[in-house]
Amino acid sequence: MKTFRITALAALVAAPLASAQADEQRELGAHQHGVGQLDMAIEGGRLSMELRAPGADIVGFEHAASSDADRGAVTEALAMLETPLELFAMPEAAGCTVVSAHAELDIDDHAAGDEHHHDDEHAHEHEHDEDHAHDEEHEHDEDHAHGEDHAHEDEHEDHAASHSEFHADYAFDCAAPSELAQISFGYFEVFPNALELELQLVSDQGAQAFEITREAPVLDLDGRL
Repeated sequence: MKTFRITALAALVAAPLASAQADEQRELGAHQHGVGQLDMAIEGGRLSMELRAPGADIVGFEHAASSDADRGAVTEALAMLETPLELFAMPEAAGCTVVSAHAELDIDDHAAGDEHHHDDEHAHEHEHDEDHAHDEEHEHDEDHAHGEDHAHEDEHEDHAASHSEFHADYAFDCAAPSELAQISFGYFEVFPNALELELQLVSDQGAQAFEITREAPVLDLDGRL
């Protein structure tokens, strides 16, 4: 997973924010559908961004793409995520141009692997119990194990349901960063399942937090930079 690259000055200001976000990023299953995160850093003429959004927000599903339609949706979404000026409209007076844009999809299937390991251990314990059980107890154990097998299969299916996140990182050079009075979020028009972005901004004014929503898709930076 890519990390948000900002300079040493901005990193010192953002350290508490980064620490709080680290635990949340370890488990993709913890994210909330409809809500993404956007980190921004401004230093000099360089504007950096990192976007993280649930798969459900971007393509409408979180499982691994298994059909042509799913794969096509992922490909289209990645292409759109790599056109940041369509997602984040900046004032022409700021003179911002894209230096780099990269997007990727991260799918968490770790839980499914853990459940396979648990099933193997359960099967071994069950076999050991059968070898030492009385005939009647053995029959009871088999009935009990049969029920447990079904329960584990159901649990396995639940865990096997993947969680996914789209990650994108951007760098812009802005000729007049002081003119970044506002940023309009076309992101919500492009991705209709997205409802909110929790935004963290780091600049020479310190760290600031915002909530950008579908109903109010504009970041007001007038007097904040």
